[in-house]
Amino acid sequence: MSGPLSHIRVLDLSRIMAGPWCGQILADLGAEVIKIERLEAGDDTRQWGPPFLSDSDGRQTNESGYYLSVNRGKKSVEIDLKTSEGVAVIIALSRRCDILLENFKTGTLDRMGLGYDALKLINPRLIYCSITGFGLTGPRAADAAYDFMIQGMGGLMSVTGAPDSQAGGGPQKVGIPIVDIMTGMYAAIGSLAALANLDQTGQGDHIDLSMLDVSVAMLANQAMNYIVSGNVPHRRGNSHPNIQPQNVYPVSDGYIVLAVGNDGQFVKFAEVIGHPDLATDLKFSTNAARVTHLRELEKIMIESLSKKTIDEWVELFSQVGVPSGPINTIDRVFEEPQVRHRQMVRDIPHPLSGKVSQVVSPLNFREAPLTYNKPPPLLGEHTAQVLSELGLE
Repeated sequence: MSGPLSHIRVLDLSRIMAGPWCGQILADLGAEVIKIERLEAGDDTRQWGPPFLSDSDGRQTNESGYYLSVNRGKKSVEIDLKTSEGVAVIIALSRRCDILLENFKTGTLDRMGLGYDALKLINPRLIYCSITGFGLTGPRAADAAYDFMIQGMGGLMSVTGAPDSQAGGGPQKVGIPIVDIMTGMYAAIGSLAALANLDQTGQGDHIDLSMLDVSVAMLANQAMNYIVSGNVPHRRGNSHPNIQPQNVYPVSDGYIVLAVGNDGQFVKFAEVIGHPDLATDLKFSTNAARVTHLRELEKIMIESLSKKTIDEWVELFSQVGVPSGPINTIDRVFEEPQVRHRQMVRDIPHPLSGKVSQVVSPLNFREAPLTYNKPPPLLGEHTAQVLSELGLE
């Protein structure tokens, strides 16, 4: 394996999305990631389909698209954690690993003798990352959680979607499990930060990561808008609460995303749409003024934008440095010339299908390049190999 983490071994006891997303990030960076799965059942997401991968003869396999999206580069080991032998395997592996990822309900692994306090006696350098819905403390610490409910509870859905006054208005979840993904990102960041601290102190650490905490942290500017003003943010559809004009606008053959980010860009934008006078009008010359007088500004914009196509406007705005773009469907995303140039989709050999396409990491290292030659593993594919390395049957 290449990559900056090729010297690191990870014991991944997590399943579903948040923990496995972290594990896949670490695997992409070169770490050896040992994924522990339930005997015969495996990760829940193996059954989360259709769609399922087809084998080389076109027959459906048991490898779901969901599972394949988040487990690249790992080794799968089937273990029955309800047995003393299974617990012994985890203890043995924890001696050899640098990072442990887990998303069991709070207290579950402690009761099995696999909590942080027990394992740090065996490996004081171990970095132990616990991912839960609500954290290891607090009144809801024992409760289970999924991305959808946390998007609602953490405030994200209250600022996502069109206002109630518009057709189709109402709270909406993000179209991907964004809290799970961001929790996985924070887990990777926290684990790597603990690794850096380990180099300085020689001591491991226990990371307590809550999906609800992550969702609250993700509120970012919307949270500070409320804290600073006392005004509760509301759903604005695609319109930005602080920077204008930023929205989805109709053009002659569809819709375009415009993201004018500052007054200088607005000057260029006004020239391109044929209204250079807007940049000197006191109602629109500054961002604060544009936010205040947005409805009046958008009437002028919509009339002007209706005269050209998506491609024409994108080209014109690109020439002057005004951010804009089409609203691509997923298939068009993968046909986007820039995405193709960056090789964001690559084929990896797969034992059932011959190959499986993967959306790879956006990280590119010049000195420690990432490689993609290990597909998401079959259930228990590496059990014999890993146990034999431990001297176990």
